[in-house]
Amino acid sequence: MPQSLPTNPTHFTSEIDTGLDVETDVTADATSTPGAAAGASAGTGILLELVDDEGVTIGTAEKLWAHQQPGRLHRAFSVFLFDRQGRLLLQRRALGKYHSPGVWSNTCCGHPYPDEAPFVAAARRTAEELGVAPALLCEAGTVRYDLPDEASGLIEREWNHLFVGLVTAPAEPDPEEVDDVAFVTAQELRELQAERPFSVWFQTVFEAALPGIREIAGRDW
Repeated sequence: MPQSLPTNPTHFTSEIDTGLDVETDVTADATSTPGAAAGASAGTGILLELVDDEGVTIGTAEKLWAHQQPGRLHRAFSVFLFDRQGRLLLQRRALGKYHSPGVWSNTCCGHPYPDEAPFVAAARRTAEELGVAPALLCEAGTVRYDLPDEASGLIEREWNHLFVGLVTAPAEPDPEEVDDVAFVTAQELRELQAERPFSVWFQTVFEAALPGIREIAGRDW
């Protein structure tokens, strides 16, 4: 197991992009963001941000449309939360999800609403899906990828903001979003990956976030 967790982690760097180096406690109100109103007004057609090859916002698009072939590059986020024993909180996506149902993935993934900061979106969505707010959440870089999902026929063309942090309260998952959760060590993660399907994006975002993960959870990762 990793050594005891740092109480004040230093800034994180990413092998993909070292432009992000924020560390902070989570105090934002995850329900009162400008993007929340935009998403609500769109009804079932949730909007997300389209970006260019430098990650600069160039417009908006309906969520499902942006994931249909050939795909549109858009902003996303991925969260990796650990307990104080250095175990990663995984979720198994609910069977009713339109995209990648029933597979294991990292703590939380999603898309900021238009004009919503990725950090705020990551905290908001973690609370919505898992019923728990991160005790600490830090930026860990970005990664871009184009990953087709053969099972659904959709494609992930994303500029993904990575976040790592701590969780100290029990998860209370929303059953419409999350079918199951598990805390795993690095070895248990490898064993689970050998036995069960994972989201098409998991390995890519996991490897990109590893420098930050090791700051939080130790070199065993």
